[in-house]
Amino acid sequence: MAPYASDDTTSGRRKAVRYVVPVTVVGVAAATIGLVPALADSGDPDLPKITAQQLIEKIAASDVEQLSGTVKITTDLGLPDLGGLAGSLASAGGGAGGSGGGSSADPSARLTELASGTHTLRIAADGPDRQKVSLLEDAAEYSVIHNGTDVWGYDSASDEVYHSKAPEGADAHGKENGRTGAEQAPTPKEFADQAIKAVDGTTSVTVDGTVHVAGRDAYKLLVKPKDADSTVGAISIAVDAKTGLPLKFTLTPKSGGAAVVDAGFTKVHFAKPAASTFDFTPPKGAKVTEGDDAGHSVAGKDKGGAGLPGGEGLGGLDGLNVLGDGWDSIAAFDTGSGSGLPSASGSSKGEAGAFGDFLGSFGDKVTGKFGSGTVFSTRLVNALITDDGKVYAGAVTKDALVKAADAAAKK
Repeated sequence: MAPYASDDTTSGRRKAVRYVVPVTVVGVAAATIGLVPALADSGDPDLPKITAQQLIEKIAASDVEQLSGTVKITTDLGLPDLGGLAGSLASAGGGAGGSGGGSSADPSARLTELASGTHTLRIAADGPDRQKVSLLEDAAEYSVIHNGTDVWGYDSASDEVYHSKAPEGADAHGKENGRTGAEQAPTPKEFADQAIKAVDGTTSVTVDGTVHVAGRDAYKLLVKPKDADSTVGAISIAVDAKTGLPLKFTLTPKSGGAAVVDAGFTKVHFAKPAASTFDFTPPKGAKVTEGDDAGHSVAGKDKGGAGLPGGEGLGGLDGLNVLGDGWDSIAAFDTGSGSGLPSASGSSKGEAGAFGDFLGSFGDKVTGKFGSGTVFSTRLVNALITDDGKVYAGAVTKDALVKAADAAAKK
C-alpha cells in the first residue's frame, strides 16, 4: 500500500493472531487501515502528521535491541488471582510445562501471575542473546535472565533457581525453536506485535492524536473491530515517535469499564545496559532445578511446555484449528480427555485437575446440537468446554462459541 493512499483503503488479509492470555487460546485478527492523518492534541507533543499506514510501517521497521526500563502492567480479565493457581500448578506438575520438578523459580508457572492484578516489571535487553525481566514484589523479586546459551529463573523469596538452555537455532526474535521466558515478557511491544499481525479488512485503524509516555513523545494508534461477535472494544497503542517502539498498550472490552490489559513503560532508556546486568550465579545454598531434570525447557516448546503469557507454545493440544477469521476467530482443539473438564478430585490429577477446579469455579452449563458443556467467561475471552472434551475459545460472545460447536458437530 502506498504511504499516502486515500482514506478508508483496506489492506490485504493477513493471518489471524493467535494467543492473548495464558488460560486459553484466542484467535484475534483484523483491521482496515483507515489512513486518517493525525492531528496533535491541544497539548504537547506537537508532532508531524502521520497516517495509520505510515505508523504501522514505523512499528514494523523499529529495530530497538538495546534498552532498559520499568513497565507497569494491569490485567483485569475478571478472573480470581492466579498467584495461587500458578503455585499449585508448579507443585503438582512442575510448572505450566507440566513435567515435574515443581520449582517456584520456573518461569512457565511464575509468569502466569501476570494474568491478573497489577505488577511492576524491570526489564533490560541487549540484542537477541541477552535479556532480563524482573517481577518486583513486596520485599522480594523474581527474575528471568537470558544470557547467551543460559536461561535462569530466580525467586528470592524461596531462594530457588531454575536453569535451562536457550533454544538452539532461534532467530533474532527467538521464533524458530521457541523463545525464552525473558523474550516473552508481556511488554507493550509483545502485545502490539500481536495486534499488528491482526491487520486485515475487518477493523478500523486510525491515528488518534499524540501523547507523552515515560517522558517520550508518541503517536496513538487506535484499533477498533467491526465484527459483531467480538468482545474487544478497542486497542490503543502509543508508539515512540523517534524509534517506532510501542511504549504503551491498552485493550478495552466492548462491555465497557476498565481496560482488560494496560501495559506501559513508566521509565525507558535506549542506552546499552551494562554487561553485568545479565550475569547470574546461583546464590550459595539456593536450591537449583535443571530444566532437563524437570522434563521441559524454559522455552516451553522443546518438551511439551505450555509457553508463557503472550507466547505461542501449545504443546499437548490435539488438532488445533482456527475457525473463521477476523475478530470472530475461534480456536478449537480436543483435550483428548473425552470427559469434559478435568477434576483434581477425580481421575485426572495434578496440573489438569488444578486448572479444572479453577475453571469450574466460574463456569455456566450450556446445551446445543453439539450436546452439553460448560462456558467459562472473562471480560474478554470466553471458552466452551464440551462434555466430550472439546474446547472452543476466543474473544467472542458465548453464542458465537455455541454456534461454532454446533457447526462442528454437523460435520
